[in-house]
Amino acid sequence: MNSVPETRPSLLLRLRDARDQQAWMTFLEIYQPLIYRLVRQKRVQDADAREVTQEVLLAVAGAIDQWDANPQRGTFRGWLATITRNFVVNFLIRQSRHPRGSGDTDVRRGLEELPAGDCDESVLFDLEEKRQIFRWAADRIRHEFRETHWQAFWRTAVEGHNATVVAGELGISTGLVYVSRNRIMKRLRDQVERFRNHEAG
Repeated sequence: MNSVPETRPSLLLRLRDARDQQAWMTFLEIYQPLIYRLVRQKRVQDADAREVTQEVLLAVAGAIDQWDANPQRGTFRGWLATITRNFVVNFLIRQSRHPRGSGDTDVRRGLEELPAGDCDESVLFDLEEKRQIFRWAADRIRHEFRETHWQAFWRTAVEGHNATVVAGELGISTGLVYVSRNRIMKRLRDQVERFRNHEAG
């Protein structure tokens, strides 16, 4: 997926209405797993990463009214990445003051390895966002295809296996592998475009 959507201003404006459940569901489907993975990359244990993720989401819910959609003041991605980074730093500082077992060394290492610049954090966030939007779109459309066709797509387009080898393993023609891959890629692009225009439902 080369073209990754920006978070749509229309979605962000809708998040300001706490009663807009569809907007919040779409937001959580994309960004909750993304935030969790970013936190885990800082060597935060699973249960703690889930807790930090919830703290970040609560902070976003409480502060979304203050976010300015003016691109000159920064992107939503940058704002969310900064919030996430701050909560991770705060968590690691708390852990270093109250270490559990031998985790003190890991906490210190995690603090030392936190990127110093917003550029590094932004690149990491963008990469994770690309991955998450791809996963989200794939989950949305997978039921539309036969499992053999999906496997043909996944194993060649995502895992990078040879189409002829995959065809032999699945018991289908190489031509059908290519057809399946093209059809599914088109649907994925359509689904991402729906997210871009915030019509996902």
